[in-house]
Amino acid sequence: MSGHSKWNNIAKRKGANDAKKAKIFTKIGREMAIAIKEGGSANPDFNARLRDCIAKAKANNMPNDNIKRTLDKYSGANGQVDYEANNYEGYGVGGVAVVVETLTDNKNRTVADVRHLFDKYGAGLGASGCVSWQFDKKGVIIMESEGLDEDAVMMQALDAGAEDFLVEEGVFEIYTAPDDFSTVREALEKEGYTFAQAEPQMVPQNYITLEKEEDMAQMRKLLDNLEDNDDVQAVWHNWENEDDYEG
Repeated sequence: MSGHSKWNNIAKRKGANDAKKAKIFTKIGREMAIAIKEGGSANPDFNARLRDCIAKAKANNMPNDNIKRTLDKYSGANGQVDYEANNYEGYGVGGVAVVVETLTDNKNRTVADVRHLFDKYGAGLGASGCVSWQFDKKGVIIMESEGLDEDAVMMQALDAGAEDFLVEEGVFEIYTAPDDFSTVREALEKEGYTFAQAEPQMVPQNYITLEKEEDMAQMRKLLDNLEDNDDVQAVWHNWENEDDYEG
């Protein structure tokens, strides 16, 4: 879930080991719980945010049984949700901007953990707003392009309200305004398309390239440790050449 939508990052997540997948599913389950609480219904027919969460779950290959259990767990009188959403911002090495989205039942624990990681591997945690201005909130839909007609998909996406359509190696990248994400995603679903990724993201306005091997190593440790934290839902950053580091 980190960085911008490079296909190899998505493929890497899809190929994660069972422990990693279980952690991803748990985090998506938390998002579904919040969506149910704030949307007032565990029925996706009446809860657009929950529909978006389910689409994200399916893009991450979350089994239908897991999705159903989560819906049952947080429906009706069972829907006790104690999670609080908070974002944290700071810099990694070399001026890389990092935004960390969290859902936690213990804010003090979470901020202490995040601060420790920024101090250990980055350039420190900053004040709210210190780097988020370098990102735009977008709906992002990624589709594997094999077997699909580029012109047809592009026209369907743009007609549904997408802002931009990019062709990258092996994938189509579709970008929407945040408020149009659900409409575009659902329109493409009705056309029978499946997604490699479908979720709102913080998309960088510009990118930082790291030249030094040691800087890349530190940045990778910061991102990996943040993403491994149970309270962290997503990590967004503007490190451009992260895939050049193989350490």
